[in-house]
Amino acid sequence: MAINTSGFGSYDIRGIYPESINQELAYRVGRVFPELFDAKKVVVGHDIRLSGPTLFDALTRGLTEAGCDVYDVGQCGTEMIYFAAGANNFDGGIMITASHNPKEYNGMKFVKKGVHPVSPKTGLLDIKAAVENENRDWSFKKATGSIYKIDILHDYIKRLLSYVDEKNLRPLKVVMNTGNGSAGPIINEIEKFLPFEFVKVYNNANGFFPNGVPNPLLQDARAETSRAVVESGANCGIAFDGDFDRCFLFDEKGGFIEGCYMVGFLAEAFLKKNRGEKIVYDPRATWNTIDIVESHGGTPIVCRSGHSYMKDVLRAENAIYGGEMASHHYFRDFYFCDSGMIPWLLILELLSKTDKKLSQIMGERIEKFPVSGEINTKVSGVDKVKEIMAKVEEIYGKRGEVSKIDGLSVEFSDWRFNLRGSQTEPYIRLNVESRGDKILMENKRDELLAIIRAQ
Repeated sequence: MAINTSGFGSYDIRGIYPESINQELAYRVGRVFPELFDAKKVVVGHDIRLSGPTLFDALTRGLTEAGCDVYDVGQCGTEMIYFAAGANNFDGGIMITASHNPKEYNGMKFVKKGVHPVSPKTGLLDIKAAVENENRDWSFKKATGSIYKIDILHDYIKRLLSYVDEKNLRPLKVVMNTGNGSAGPIINEIEKFLPFEFVKVYNNANGFFPNGVPNPLLQDARAETSRAVVESGANCGIAFDGDFDRCFLFDEKGGFIEGCYMVGFLAEAFLKKNRGEKIVYDPRATWNTIDIVESHGGTPIVCRSGHSYMKDVLRAENAIYGGEMASHHYFRDFYFCDSGMIPWLLILELLSKTDKKLSQIMGERIEKFPVSGEINTKVSGVDKVKEIMAKVEEIYGKRGEVSKIDGLSVEFSDWRFNLRGSQTEPYIRLNVESRGDKILMENKRDELLAIIRAQ
């Protein structure tokens, strides 16, 4: 097959199988990864996508032919690769996944020794350049490495459970929608150790995604979780994306909770146990998080969106927790990596300690800091994004406080917004929030959208 590197992006490799993600690409990645990162022991896994085993075979053939030993964890979620790499001090980890993309996609995420992410600045472009090298003798093989099957499930579940105190938990009813993704087997295992009653939706792992793409950021992907919560009388609902590195929260009325409120909720969970710690957040919707962190004696630290940026800042600041509006949550004691399992455990522990319903708890925060949620507008390309951003800055930048940590943020005394281009899709993304004034937020949202969509 012809080599195609169009799938190399800002955080990982991702594309349609077999056009841009195929066996030849996976094999070449395997051949070059050990030499680029001085890796002699690498852990590898794949999610439930149908092309996963085929890509796994090609990738591990490349790794072993480069003289590297492979530790195979089989079907798993992305965070299990992070855990395995950190707990066993492996030289790297590769997860075969396309996360929340449609079923025809696949890809790879990478970490190197110390569970440091591989981004364009830390080696992803080096991988790209190496696999594109047609002058290389790809037939030359070093001494062949070995493949070892390893079972990390017990230790991984034990680590997850260490984040909560079982004595604090009460028998809540919780809807768990795994979207036919990789989370189902983990939910089946972890429920053995918890007092919760799980109402399972689409819990069987199925790479055909017979019930739609597991991406609860999409409006259409939320209906089943909402309906199941209401019909079962559950205390809340949790939904996962395909490789479960993100989870999404629904209240007892079936209402979807925006990610920025989850960040504040989890920051509170950590600061109640660890006053004075640092919390990292992204600049899309910030005021709720800052308010909670400061009121609980913590230090809020803003960081550009994106897992490699967040992980770098968490390490540099030794922050206990970091969260993004897009529902990626990062934990110091989880190798500074993101997890989709730890957040809901902490949330259910907090919920177990109060008589308030989740809609009440979140309603208070939503009323105090109403947000628009992320609103996407399709654009023709990068140049159009720049044009729109310049126009918006021209109108608002002279009157408000401007920040360009991630896209364009402009802050006023009673409202603020963030506007940024997508790293992976032809969209410009808008978030607006206010201090206790929903009508103001909505008016400013509509005002900005009119400018954006007139371009």
